[in-house]
Amino acid sequence: MILVCGEALIDLFVGPPSPIGLTAEAVAGGSPFNVAIGIGRLGRAAAFLSTLSEDTFGVFLAGKLAEAGVSPSYLQRCPNPTTLSVVATGPSGEPRYSFYAPDSADRALRPEALPSSLPAEVNAIAAGSYALGVEPIASAIETLLRRESGSRVISLDPNVRPRVVGDLKIYRERFERLLVHATIVKASDEDIHLLYPDADLVSVSQSWLRRGPRLVVVTRGAEGSMAVFGSSRIERPAPRANVVDTVGAGDTFHAGLLSWLDANDLLRPESMAGLTQAQATAALDFAAAAAAIVCTRRGANPPTWEEVYRFMATRA
Repeated sequence: MILVCGEALIDLFVGPPSPIGLTAEAVAGGSPFNVAIGIGRLGRAAAFLSTLSEDTFGVFLAGKLAEAGVSPSYLQRCPNPTTLSVVATGPSGEPRYSFYAPDSADRALRPEALPSSLPAEVNAIAAGSYALGVEPIASAIETLLRRESGSRVISLDPNVRPRVVGDLKIYRERFERLLVHATIVKASDEDIHLLYPDADLVSVSQSWLRRGPRLVVVTRGAEGSMAVFGSSRIERPAPRANVVDTVGAGDTFHAGLLSWLDANDLLRPESMAGLTQAQATAALDFAAAAAAIVCTRRGANPPTWEEVYRFMATRA
């Protein structure tokens, strides 16, 4: 089972104005939430560790997790409101976010509320996005990852949100502290440019690898993905797709990467240490196909395993 930790929120997609105001569509969102949904849709065992609101949106989010088969065993509830993220898409489908999240539910998880132990069925923990930079959940996640380091695969995705986390220097320092506990890091080129404005992708990836992870993957949009592991570096192209928007593409890539590794019995610390080029290539191609499918749909709507294989078969 893959335990995903972090925020869950509501994305408000703003549409064209009507005679009486703006139109909007409310959908489930949040980077770690999307990863959990993506893993569940792909048929792998997943659970979500976070705090959901008791409000209408919180009930809606819990229902979406249940629909995807994500275990509610680690969910907590509180009266705080659900975070709202207003999303507008640019000309090429890239999302632009504005967050409304004072004292919201998805940042309410405290270290003392963590489960005292995790069962052996939890073989991996995934965490990231702004939950690594807002309190008290940031401290809770750091406490959990320190405690479980070495006994389970830990996968990090910075998914940097400057408008939420504030001081990027402080966020970067925490993220770098967590690298020693990580087995996998998945980041976008945008994440790296925000955290290290003057550095190139390869040098940052290799510096992260030296701190402890066994695999560092960087997604680069239409330019495809890159991975560094051991003494190897590989690059894979991005599948062609008719892009509607790119909301949730990175999260779906992360979910696809973890799901492929899990399905192939590689999501264990000792297996990740011996990852081969063929295995890494297959994992990246599967994850990229899953992400490409999401780009053909509005919002974060991850595919099933069968949909990914059909997509890949049509492009073989």
